[in-house]
Amino acid sequence: MNEVPDHLDHGLQIIFIGFNPSPRSGEEGHHYANPRNHFWRILHQSGLTPRLYDPSEDGELLKLGLGFTNIVARPTRGAEDITREEYKEGRELLRAKLEQFRPEVACFVGKGVYTEYSRRSKVEWGFQEDAAEPLVDGVREFVAPSSSGLVRMPLNEIVDIYRRLYKFTGDVASGLDQQQND
Repeated sequence: MNEVPDHLDHGLQIIFIGFNPSPRSGEEGHHYANPRNHFWRILHQSGLTPRLYDPSEDGELLKLGLGFTNIVARPTRGAEDITREEYKEGRELLRAKLEQFRPEVACFVGKGVYTEYSRRSKVEWGFQEDAAEPLVDGVREFVAPSSSGLVRMPLNEIVDIYRRLYKFTGDVASGLDQQQND
């Protein structure tokens, strides 16, 4: 199985960060490729994308200001298959990526992804305003539910949490448009 390539660039609004690719994503070479994963529907239903994208189009979302990476690059059946060493190395690599590309928001797709990265135990859905300071200066941290089909939270509740991210990025985009028009 292959690693799934990151889709990162400077000037992104959001970088979505998962645990690691599924075996299906590793086979296809695209993020969130498992047909039981709701990621692409969540993005569309929340307003973050103007239409429903296919996993094979993951690189196209860079044009929308959206990027993708994982805390661990190796595909596995589940997060429980990731080793402590992989997490340690992944935390360091992820921090370096966020420092290099400096998105407006780092969106962690799952509380577990954020707790592995931040080493913080208290995590709420949404922006991590209670955190003393972001782990990478100037990058806002947002925790969203996992999009896995195994998650028991109703899909409409998950979409509502992602919609908070859409409202923030919409406000940011309209503020930038206003600055450019002044």
